[in-house]
Amino acid sequence: MADTFALRRRIAWILIFIVDVGFVLWGAMAAAVPDALSGPGGRPIIAAGYEGFTKGSWSELVRSSPMTVGYITLLFRTYGVFNIAFGLTAIAVTVGPFRRGDRWAWWTLLLGNTFALVSAMRYDWLVNAIGPFEMSEYLGLVFVYGALALTMSSAGTRRSVAYTVAN
Repeated sequence: MADTFALRRRIAWILIFIVDVGFVLWGAMAAAVPDALSGPGGRPIIAAGYEGFTKGSWSELVRSSPMTVGYITLLFRTYGVFNIAFGLTAIAVTVGPFRRGDRWAWWTLLLGNTFALVSAMRYDWLVNAIGPFEMSEYLGLVFVYGALALTMSSAGTRRSVAYTVAN
């Protein structure tokens, strides 16, 4: 029984780790090269998001209001930095306390990843810009919820049975 739970916990932390590494990588791309992030139809996500929300033309905005474009790009880069910060924090919780079986880590990863992924999904819906990166948010939520379901029996205890038996 303890071996089965230990295997489930290992699978779980690896799945969550993959999702949160994705946050760091996406955030780094958004911060460093936001025009390289593909949105719907392979268009840059900033332009696709702007056009999906305003029904206006991104190229027209670039031509008529370059400072507004600069500000939107700055906000997008900042959002990328926040993704890096969340991803690194979630990775630290995943590879340390969650792996050890700390109850608070299970709840932290559930709430943190839910808020982070669902808020990103909501943005995509609002701006009508769902492309390849955005679809990964749905897969990420499935990974996190699946991983946490694998370890759900330990969420009500301070440490998991597998950790207690192994030590």
